[in-house]
Amino acid sequence: MDVKFSNVDYVIKGPKEDMVVFDNISLEFKHGQITTLIGKSASGKTLLTKMINGSIIPTNGEVTVGPFTLNNEEKVKKIDELRFEIAYLFENSEQQFFHKTVKRELLFSLESFKYRISEKEKRIVDALKMVGLSENYLIKNPFELSAGEKRKVALASVLIYNPKIIVLDKPTVGLDNVSKKNLIKLFKMLKYRYQKNIIIISEDVEFIHKLTDYIYVIDQGKIVLEGTKYQVFANNSLVKYNIKPPKIIAFEKLVEEKKHHKLGYRDEINDLIKDIYRHVS
Repeated sequence: MDVKFSNVDYVIKGPKEDMVVFDNISLEFKHGQITTLIGKSASGKTLLTKMINGSIIPTNGEVTVGPFTLNNEEKVKKIDELRFEIAYLFENSEQQFFHKTVKRELLFSLESFKYRISEKEKRIVDALKMVGLSENYLIKNPFELSAGEKRKVALASVLIYNPKIIVLDKPTVGLDNVSKKNLIKLFKMLKYRYQKNIIIISEDVEFIHKLTDYIYVIDQGKIVLEGTKYQVFANNSLVKYNIKPPKIIAFEKLVEEKKHHKLGYRDEINDLIKDIYRHVS
């Protein structure tokens, strides 16, 4: 299910003057693609994603989500059907928890489905395995888990009902490098095997570089830069928005500047080492 923003403005009315949050935003999030929003803190990235499920309606312009249209002139019909297709993973995982055990938390996500008990049990176990957790977590209290474990349980709770669009706000917070690698594998599987539309808000450029297909840089309510990860991270104007490129790209640019060798952009350090070896030899 694709998402499209067309000339979207969002203005918050004030007692003395209005505040323009977004100004003529146009962008797309496509199914089978991982798209990332990056920008300064409080640049409106999270607010923008809330327009996707109708929590916020554009002042001008419109947002289309598959067959649904959201604008200021017509209230979207069947809003519950729209929201059923979209899963959010919040920055603060505890905001998503309501129950005292992981099992009950995951069952809560399935309450609107008329599955048999045995089917629910299987979906719960499968969802935990997808995020790298064992069945031993079923009896644990989600509020007492580590930050990384909370993120995984929260992710399992949204994957369990098979949404078409997945919005993740800073998904790597509290995760170690091994967990990040597992998350990358999981998201790539969801993209390739199930054609999910995955939208990520993150400042973790190392994580983004290994995963994303397309990037939008937001600053002061506008899209100031967009393109593939290579186009964006290699762009010298990134420094204006306080965004550092991934280390591997910074190194490649340094080699080109100092040694006049163009290595080309790589995702993995091992591939880069091979390129360096070929130049040396």
